[in-house]
Amino acid sequence: MSQILKVAVIGAGVAGLATYRELQKEGHQVVVYEKSSQIGGIWVYNPQVETDPLGLDPKRKIVHSSLYYSLRTNLPRHIMGFSDYPFEVKNKNGELLDFPGHEEMLEFLNCFMRDFGLNEFIRFNTQVVRVEQKDNQWAVESRTSDDELTSEELFEAVVVCNGHYTQPRVAELPGEHLLT
Repeated sequence: MSQILKVAVIGAGVAGLATYRELQKEGHQVVVYEKSSQIGGIWVYNPQVETDPLGLDPKRKIVHSSLYYSLRTNLPRHIMGFSDYPFEVKNKNGELLDFPGHEEMLEFLNCFMRDFGLNEFIRFNTQVVRVEQKDNQWAVESRTSDDELTSEELFEAVVVCNGHYTQPRVAELPGEHLLT
């Protein structure tokens, strides 16, 4: 029998939920930090847009969504499921589309979470603000949505599943200062 670890998973999108499930199957103690009020990451549609879409203003209100309303997956449904959980969610018209939309994808993730009992250890509205290695452990500091700093918590392992659409990537161009 392998060692049981206390593991922090940062993010409850597709990668975070899959990681959580696999660690849970192995018997590890898992805590998932999710900065929003629900799972799904990029698959959560939000009609709001940022006031500074290039992300140049550090004081801007960040709107966590890179998704547009009509977005569909670019991978076929049959390869988007998990090995022990196929993607069988139908759209609102009762169809199994080959390339499902964001609503079906989010419903699939919610069903996955519910069917495997994953919501028990997800800390919603909790953003990780610092991860630091201390001796042979990892210190994770988080902030709740009301900006209250929580106490530091120690883990044997940390898995970062925060996605790659969190911050805009803006190229620095020679002469760009002349455009303003």
